[in-house]
Amino acid sequence: MTDQAYDVIVVGARCAGSPLALLLARQGHRVLLVDRATFPSDTVSTHVVHPPGVAALSRWGLLDEVVATGCPPVGRYSFDFGPLAVAGAPGTAEHPYAYAPRRVLLDAILVNAAAAAGVEVREGFTVDEVLVEDGRVTGVRGRGAGGASVVERARVVVGADGRNSVVAKAVDADLYEDRAPLTVGYYSYWSDLPTDTFEAYSRPGRGWAVCPTNDGLTLVIGGWPHAQLAAHRDDVEGELMRTFALSPAFEERIRRARREERIVGASVPNYFRIPYGDGWALVGDAGYNRDFITAQGITDAFLDAEGCATAIGAALGGAAPWDEAMAGYHTARDARAMSVYQMTLGIAALQPPDAQMVQLVSAIAGRQDAMDAFARLNSGVTSPAEFFAPEHVGKLLG
Repeated sequence: MTDQAYDVIVVGARCAGSPLALLLARQGHRVLLVDRATFPSDTVSTHVVHPPGVAALSRWGLLDEVVATGCPPVGRYSFDFGPLAVAGAPGTAEHPYAYAPRRVLLDAILVNAAAAAGVEVREGFTVDEVLVEDGRVTGVRGRGAGGASVVERARVVVGADGRNSVVAKAVDADLYEDRAPLTVGYYSYWSDLPTDTFEAYSRPGRGWAVCPTNDGLTLVIGGWPHAQLAAHRDDVEGELMRTFALSPAFEERIRRARREERIVGASVPNYFRIPYGDGWALVGDAGYNRDFITAQGITDAFLDAEGCATAIGAALGGAAPWDEAMAGYHTARDARAMSVYQMTLGIAALQPPDAQMVQLVSAIAGRQDAMDAFARLNSGVTSPAEFFAPEHVGKLLG
């Protein structure tokens, strides 16, 4: 086999890839990070970072840079179900806030931090082929913009390149717990729509959310069942306004505001993939993806990157065999993410709340400690398995 120039090649340099490369480089590994994009650049994203993701930024020493962009802290989540509404604090004493920085700012911070840690970063680099020898992934073949094709080899190649991952396709990573797209969502940015709260609105067959972001703008995203995609494709803005009219108070607010950017839409599949094999691994959306309705994508990517970096570091450093280390990563990832994934699928169905949920929300409305607990569930601080445990639900109902 040709000598390996790198310990790890990471394909994809956004919210999973750059943190993974950064953490591996800080462990002392030789890392090449490639992305077909150049930075700073935007990407389709609801871009909310819940408090557990903010805690990760703090651990990496990057939170101050995100705060310095002027992105406002969000210390309150509200949930409007129509007849009932609750609001609470989503974080912990140490990390009480969420943030929703624009991706053009956040991703550049992450890429630059990886480079500062010693990662070799190649922007505008397209991976044409994942190299496999005797059943083992050994590197990539790719090219920079206008450049000649080059081969780079590594002990490990990681796909951090999203749901259409070239690495996942090359190794034919098995899917499980997969579901077709459930919702279609459209978002843009409004001025003169002030809020200091992550606002979520739920109505039968419709949902929308609001969060402050950079430059005095407010992110607004609305959606409906994926089955209605074709029915509303030619009048997205009109359907969004009809959706917002399901809350007269919010409709009045947004009609006084001004949309500043074009409307962007997306729908995504839901799945888990086996995240490792001989010489390869997957992280972030390449490894599992869920509907954007719970806005967990960036936080998931950050936590996934930490788990993957720990496992790869252990294997490369000889602390554990590759299969043992990566099986631990796989198990821990699913243990952390599966209950949130299942909750997300339930919310994305956009069905009216069942009798048990109505009873629960009615019981916690007006009780601040219980509403804070509900906010922490939706921010990812508390897992659904913990929140919906019978003894905890009993306390809330009591």
